[in-house]
Amino acid sequence: METMSLRRRIVAWLVAATAVLALASEASAAGGRYAFVGGTPAARSQVRAALNASAFDWGRVPARITIHIGPGVHPHAEPGQIWLDQRLLASGRFSWGIVQHEYAHQVDFFLLDPASRALFNAALGGLDWCGAVTGLHHSFYGCERFASTLSWAYWPSQHNVLRPESPDDEAGAMSAPAFRSLLEMFVPAPQ
Repeated sequence: METMSLRRRIVAWLVAATAVLALASEASAAGGRYAFVGGTPAARSQVRAALNASAFDWGRVPARITIHIGPGVHPHAEPGQIWLDQRLLASGRFSWGIVQHEYAHQVDFFLLDPASRALFNAALGGLDWCGAVTGLHHSFYGCERFASTLSWAYWPSQHNVLRPESPDDEAGAMSAPAFRSLLEMFVPAPQ
């Protein structure tokens, strides 16, 4: 009887340890800490590839991000949450800049403060940081310029749809090296 009880405890411990290890591997995935809700394996793979293509260490964001994937979803982000369109992800590398843009909002939400946001807003030419003034075009908000510039600055690829063609473009107000230098002042690399 005591042997059965010991076996049950060992089995229960092994099951619990396996579950913890499975969760830990997902939480420490390369390119940040995130979990998926929805999405096909192919769509999830595109998200991982997009984040891994960037030179930015998404693991600096001190929160686990939930990435929701579904058909017809307008890509957007809130603190700790990202929503992506399954059909956009099916376009492959074309979607990667958008994935990075939405994750860059998490950098803003979790790592910037009002003073650093004001500095980035001025440096990037935003008219408002993110929503205090309603009705502006997407590219006039500093938070959108920040997210697009982070995507471009850390993945300056010809395949990045956020590649600026002029200084007026959402990611065009600062050069990639200048943006990276400024960001490192507020979001230092982990030691």
